[in-house]
Amino acid sequence: MPDATRPAQSQPYPGRTDEMTPEPRDEMRGYEGRGLLAGKRTLVTGGDSGIGRAVAIAFAKEGADVAIAYLSEDDDARHTADLVEAEGCRALLLPGDLSQEDRCNEAVTRTVEELGGIEILVNNVAYQQPVDSLEELSTEQWERTFRTNIHSYFWCTRAALHHMSEGAAIVNTSSINGLRGNKALIDYAATKGAINAFTYSMAQVLVDRGIRVNAVAPGPVWTPLIPATMPEEKVESFGEQVPMERAAHPDEIAPSYVFFASERMASYYTGEVLAPIGGETLPG
Repeated sequence: MPDATRPAQSQPYPGRTDEMTPEPRDEMRGYEGRGLLAGKRTLVTGGDSGIGRAVAIAFAKEGADVAIAYLSEDDDARHTADLVEAEGCRALLLPGDLSQEDRCNEAVTRTVEELGGIEILVNNVAYQQPVDSLEELSTEQWERTFRTNIHSYFWCTRAALHHMSEGAAIVNTSSINGLRGNKALIDYAATKGAINAFTYSMAQVLVDRGIRVNAVAPGPVWTPLIPATMPEEKVESFGEQVPMERAAHPDEIAPSYVFFASERMASYYTGEVLAPIGGETLPG
């Protein structure tokens, strides 16, 4: 059912979890790991909050050390790191703007240097800003969205591949908007479509090296990006359009990433886009 207690709300980009009402479920409470990622070294971009936080904690519960790359949300990132460390795993905080190539390279380099390697990369960082028309969409916003949402995936993947070998996995965060478009998120949807094509292409490129590449394309998810980028009145009804009549919480999406990251679970999966979208069905 819809979240009846969610009021209209907004906050400055990139948003903070503790200022959201209700706070999202993103700490994987009650999730019991089975050692699916034991000993793995992972990098999660946009790992401070939302889906990235839930993924980082789920990975730790499965036995992985986690590097958390994020923009500037230090309090959220520290909380995520504390939860990773509470599982007995190492956490590495990597603040910086991943819309810049050098920061992507640095995030991978520091992950390898401080965690000792990298077997799993989750490209998850994202930016969005709704517009009413193409004429309203500035070149500056278009370029910012592409640099954050798809250029960073390219840069981080290219850097990580220097350190990855057979059995490694890359999981990209796409979106339902990359599968069917969105008239208010023209640039965002275009980047998510590009992520799908990038996923398909890299899966073909890397199959001979034994490195799997997949994507998760969620529907509406209640994360700090929503009140930080959407009009207040749309935040209040966010997610109610899907058959389940509600947005997902990050905890409901993170297991998809565990599945793709785990060689035991998904050794025969590469070039797949998994879409947890609340009951919506898509043609084709």
